[in-house]
Amino acid sequence: MATPTLTRRTSGTAAANAALTIRQPRKKPTVGRIAAIVVAALIAVLWLIPFAWATVTAFKSETDAAAPSVSWVPPSGFTFDAFAKVFQDGNIPLWTWNSLHTSAAITAITLVISALVAYALSRIDFKGKKVLMTVIIASIIIPPPVLIIPLFYQMLALNLIDTSWAIILPQVIHPAMVFVLKKFFDQIPRELEEAAVMDGASRLRIFTQIILPLSRPILAAVAIFVFIGAWNNFLWPFIATNDGNLLTLPVGLQTIKSAYGIQYAQNMASALLAALPLILVFLFFQRQIIKGVATTGLAGT
Repeated sequence: MATPTLTRRTSGTAAANAALTIRQPRKKPTVGRIAAIVVAALIAVLWLIPFAWATVTAFKSETDAAAPSVSWVPPSGFTFDAFAKVFQDGNIPLWTWNSLHTSAAITAITLVISALVAYALSRIDFKGKKVLMTVIIASIIIPPPVLIIPLFYQMLALNLIDTSWAIILPQVIHPAMVFVLKKFFDQIPRELEEAAVMDGASRLRIFTQIILPLSRPILAAVAIFVFIGAWNNFLWPFIATNDGNLLTLPVGLQTIKSAYGIQYAQNMASALLAALPLILVFLFFQRQIIKGVATTGLAGT
């Protein structure tokens, strides 16, 4: 009977020692740390004030929204009239679906293309590699509006204008994402691939079963950034489509006009509807975004 008792005490002591080992003393707050927190809090408040004002304005009546006096609490109370008017005048479900499926397609195709190109630049030696890398880096600084006219004529020649592909295809090339993925792949030890080659693994199998699983954080971050950019894109979908059934949400919301001049509450309601999916994406995937940015290796470039 003594043996079980001794065992329990020993295990309890070991657990207590392990807990003491894991626990680390809290760092004492320093002046620099406190100052950094205060500055970050002030920046966050400054960023949130316009968003809070837009939210409050969206729930006001048009009379209160256009009033010269500034008030966070409207005299007539909060109302959903602006949202009801936006849904009444526009086809919000269709526009949301168009934005969703085009943004998802852009994200998926961009991930495949960018990952393949980045892996080739990181692991394969071929003629013109340095030239291609230079072109990719140079492409990052080219403003997207410069490419609108040639892209439009290209889609016109392919008879893709007024189709979903006209929105999707010109947005699947992201030189910046290729560069980010290439920098991440450079950090993966080559010994893992050499061991796989000795086991008879092909280049494609190494890429799909070793490189991609190790790159989940950066792939998730790239996917989120590309999705947000595609969702927010207004200019190119506006130019590439004239069909009302193909309008994306940012373009469709701009078609809701009023004969009574600027409707501030409706404008803010439209902006919130367009931003709501992105807010949800950030809230659900903020860890992946932070982890992906932290592991890109850009700090050493």
